[in-house]
Amino acid sequence: SLTPNTRAQSGEMASLFLSKSSSGPWLLYYMALCLLRAGTVAAGITQSPRHIIKGRGGKAILKCQPISGHRSVYWYQQTLGHGPQFLISLYEKEEEQKGNIPDRFSAKQFSDYSSELAMSALQLGDSAVYLCASS
Repeated sequence: SLTPNTRAQSGEMASLFLSKSSSGPWLLYYMALCLLRAGTVAAGITQSPRHIIKGRGGKAILKCQPISGHRSVYWYQQTLGHGPQFLISLYEKEEEQKGNIPDRFSAKQFSDYSSELAMSALQLGDSAVYLCASS
């Protein structure tokens, strides 16, 4: 199960990869987003931006607009070869439940129920697929 409870209905993912630049020793983070459908929904979750490139030690922010009428947002991280790991859930601008979220990560929810996952001091271990879900 992806959620700490069974309320999440739809989500979107972001992939964060680490690679060496061909022009030098710089390490770049590449985030590519792809849609994950967990059910038939008229208007699904929107996650942005579609792509981000950041250097090691940098910062990144993922934004999530939940399905209309949904007030809970869930964030997950899936590293290569592992299942999704629950990071945090937010309900009506409050932290609802906290999972294995690094101290370098933080999440907040706004009055329109959209959410941001902020990541700082990016590391190789942050290379993962990130999932936003709502209910």
